[in-house]
Amino acid sequence: MERILVVGSTGAGKSTLARAVGLRLDVPYHEMDALYYTGPGWAVNGKLVEEVSALTAGPRWIIDSIGSAEVRDLLWERADTVLWLDYSRRVVMPRVLRRSLRRTLTREPVFGGNRETLAGWFSHEHPAWWAWAQHVGRRQEIERRTGDPRFSPLRTHRFTRPAGAAEWLRTL
Repeated sequence: MERILVVGSTGAGKSTLARAVGLRLDVPYHEMDALYYTGPGWAVNGKLVEEVSALTAGPRWIIDSIGSAEVRDLLWERADTVLWLDYSRRVVMPRVLRRSLRRTLTREPVFGGNRETLAGWFSHEHPAWWAWAQHVGRRQEIERRTGDPRFSPLRTHRFTRPAGAAEWLRTL
């Protein structure tokens, strides 16, 4: 495990697991949302493809995302391992709601210096709405990719419960 994708729905705990695995294996961790959103107003990185291409050309990395459309195939082709947090909505939704509520109340800066706001909760792009709406589609996309012959060399670890992922992490 030297080129690792941690995938799952919004709020599953991808960043938390990626950080922990990166520390245990001494593999550099990269947060996809921080690469994607680079400025105020949720500005998107115009050099995303180039930056992700350079980053994944390296021998060791861990990224917490299935990858946005522009870089998805690149990530999956260069990874050697996929850690899939395949959790139910019952697990994911309380997590994403708590995280967004904390970020809104504390005005915690996130990617590109942006902040979650009360008004943002009424947008379909808010993490809570996004997590609910994309849950099934994201799961289907990951299932397709893990079964795709192009990506058959990938070692996939699929966790359906947080306790399973925590137990696996303890074995590293």
